[in-house]
Amino acid sequence: MEQDQGCDPMPAVLEGVRVLDLTIAMSGPLATMRLGDLGADVIKVEPLQGEWQRHTAAGGGTGNRVNVSFLALNRNKRSIAIDLKHPRSEPVVERLIRSADVVVQNYRPGVAAKLGLGYDRVRQLRPDVVYVSISGYGESGPYHRLPGQDLLLQGLSGAMMSAVDANGHPRAAPTYLVDAVTGYNAFEAALAGLLHRHRTGEGQFITVNMLDAIIAMQMQEITVYTVGQVPQSPVPPGHANCYIRAPYAPFRTRDGYLILAFPPLVKLGELLDIPWLTTADDETDGHARKDAIHNAVAAALTQRTTEEWLQLFRAHGVWAGPVYGYRDLVSDPQVIHNGSFVSYDHPTEGRVTTPGFPISFTRTPSRVRAGAPLAGEHTVTVLREVGISEADAKSLVEANVVAVSTPERG
Repeated sequence: MEQDQGCDPMPAVLEGVRVLDLTIAMSGPLATMRLGDLGADVIKVEPLQGEWQRHTAAGGGTGNRVNVSFLALNRNKRSIAIDLKHPRSEPVVERLIRSADVVVQNYRPGVAAKLGLGYDRVRQLRPDVVYVSISGYGESGPYHRLPGQDLLLQGLSGAMMSAVDANGHPRAAPTYLVDAVTGYNAFEAALAGLLHRHRTGEGQFITVNMLDAIIAMQMQEITVYTVGQVPQSPVPPGHANCYIRAPYAPFRTRDGYLILAFPPLVKLGELLDIPWLTTADDETDGHARKDAIHNAVAAALTQRTTEEWLQLFRAHGVWAGPVYGYRDLVSDPQVIHNGSFVSYDHPTEGRVTTPGFPISFTRTPSRVRAGAPLAGEHTVTVLREVGISEADAKSLVEANVVAVSTPERG
């Protein structure tokens, strides 16, 4: 991804599309940020004090005026801060809706309707709107009012039980896995909705939920169970997935760690000098003797450094790789070559480096047009764009219906 230099070679993919972003936390903001990365005009609607992610600093990364967690998920957006419960906000919201091509919200089921932002009301104001509703478990059903939190959904989805240890203890993914895959599902949903509207002129109501997203992500593993009738089972400590043969794990070396991903057992036995592996069958023994294989490989790998093993394995076509921390990741030559990270200057946070847009377009590259906004940074501008006069905008600010913030003053 490139920083905007003011002279795009072609119109962005979603240039001219306005997105009303009624989302919080991660899944919704990630989806709308991706739409913004492709050129959509994303208007983030926030409470007067700003979305709660502004005030929740993951890992203590508070930033200057923009919380690092918020910064990561809200570039290429403009912010309008408005009290949606204030009676004078209704006509403002109606104007915003009429101007929007896409509405994305991830309130708990029923909340959007109470705020006058449910699909039925939005469709009255903008009949061809593409409306994407994100929830934890679905719009209805026995769990629909439960909190849709990432770790809770990892547990419910069955994913943790594909890597239980010998004591049956489940393991969680170390990332916000469910939030991320849900965000991408919502991004895809919005794009598909826009394509449908382009072809037919029709908008539609689209639902995405975290539970279905993480279930669908496990389509291979779950199908092994539902069709192949192979149950999940305990694995050796560190083995990554019960449905994949050993060795398949990070292993300690003399000076660090490396990954082995189901190498040919005969070849591995030769390279590690484990004679009984040189007659082992990949599929039969790789599954039936997971513990013995894992333990033998673990013991052997401690004899050399990570780099020594990597050179040997790669020379013999064995799938192996390093185990990075973030410090290693950001300086990796392939990561640098790919342009996996984007850097830009933010008016309050200085030089910012974050993961970029992971798809490369030859004709319409994604760009950073703006960093994450302050809460209400674009309130007045957006109000004017939807037909509210400067005097009326000033009155709304004075009545605390909307809030204004600039990089120069809070």
